[in-house]
Amino acid sequence: MERIISSLRRWPALVLAGAAVLLAGCQNDNGQQAGAAPPPPAVEVVTLKAQPVDISETYSGRVTAFRSAEIRPQVSGIILERTFEEGAYVEAGDLLYQIDPAIYEAELASARSELALAQANAESARLLAQRYSELVKSSAVSRQEADNAEAAWKQAQAQIQAARAAVQRAKINLDYTRITAPISGIISRSSVTEGALVSAQQSTALATVHQLSPIYVDIRQPATALLKLKRNPEGPAPSIRIQLEDGTPYAETGTLKFAESQVDQSTGTVNVRALFDNADGLLLPGMYVRADMVIEQLDSAILAPQPGITRQPNGSATALVVNAEGVVEARTVETRRAIGDKWLIASGLSAGDRLIVKGLQKVGPGSPVNAQEAAGSEQAASDSRENSAGASQ
Repeated sequence: MERIISSLRRWPALVLAGAAVLLAGCQNDNGQQAGAAPPPPAVEVVTLKAQPVDISETYSGRVTAFRSAEIRPQVSGIILERTFEEGAYVEAGDLLYQIDPAIYEAELASARSELALAQANAESARLLAQRYSELVKSSAVSRQEADNAEAAWKQAQAQIQAARAAVQRAKINLDYTRITAPISGIISRSSVTEGALVSAQQSTALATVHQLSPIYVDIRQPATALLKLKRNPEGPAPSIRIQLEDGTPYAETGTLKFAESQVDQSTGTVNVRALFDNADGLLLPGMYVRADMVIEQLDSAILAPQPGITRQPNGSATALVVNAEGVVEARTVETRRAIGDKWLIASGLSAGDRLIVKGLQKVGPGSPVNAQEAAGSEQAASDSRENSAGASQ
């Protein structure tokens, strides 16, 4: 019985000792939590760099053939033969149509006979004039008769010249029965077939030949954009890239060749013409395209990723940057335009600034942060290359 009473007396002491141990442990944990500061939030930054930038604008344009020639007959007659395949490439001078030459061959033969007759008459007149010039010395013929013979000879010479011109004209008309390609290029469909009657200077073209390489693209550009180009006359000729009507980028780059000297009063635009090689023949006359034209070239521009620029309700733009002490600073920035997924900065940011692009919702001006270069940025790639080089050494 005494042992049981003694055990019961020891229980309060044990309970108090255990409570003291627990209380001490709790105080120790609370002390450690109260003394440890939380780590600064991690953010991702992009270090801005100055770089050359080409500012371009997009305009609508139409493809125009470098040369176009409508094929029309210059003499009348029946088409005997068409010698080309529609849509084929023809060389300058290739025969396209053959008009029945029979009547023109006869006209040429007649003109040549008239020339021969005129030459014979002229020879007779020459001999008579020579004879009379001798006889007049001995008064065998009168001076009037000698003068008449001399005039007849000169008239016969003029008739020879007229006959030769008639022969030349008849030969030209005979040559016109062979309708040839005036330029090299792609020929259109034919509006006539064999057996059709055509006439000189008819309004309907027989076919059209287009030279497609090189080729022009006519672009309607605002006059203000043209002024920017004219203010920098010593700069390189602006390069022009186009997109086809289905949105496909065209592989070739064109160059500006010509600009109209007059502004369209109704639209305020000027027609400018770009030249493309069109080696693959993909561009066709009349095709609609979208042209990207460089209107300004900047040697040192700041491009900021769009996620790092915040728009305020009043329309202003702000950015958060990390200074050299690792503290966040707020900047008021002015943007000019979007270029791809970045903003072209007019003021507020400069080269070397570390722009926060991720983690903006966790920080504010004056907050210390743990800044790391964003994955995919140029600075992060450079650091990765340096670390790889150090590890290999």
